[in-house]
Amino acid sequence: MESLGPIITQLIAGAIGGNGASAVLKQDGINLVARTIAGAVGGLGGGLILNLIGSEALTGYIAQGLSSLVAGGVLSAIVGAVLGRK
Repeated sequence: MESLGPIITQLIAGAIGGNGASAVLKQDGINLVARTIAGAVGGLGGGLILNLIGSEALTGYIAQGLSSLVAGGVLSAIVGAVLGRK
């Protein structure tokens, strides 16, 4: 159960970051479900990258949450920009 903690943190923080970034950018190109999924995937990716390049100081829940929040927001913004064009 200990190994699921960081993954759950990354998913939740990424989803929050994805929805937050889409709200700030006022993207209407993708719906709530797509923003949440894109953010969660970005959060997992951000957490993975942090674990690969980070040290012991960067592997805590707060560091993973922040990196996942940012990565989820970035990926959701990119997906919204690409899908928002018509």
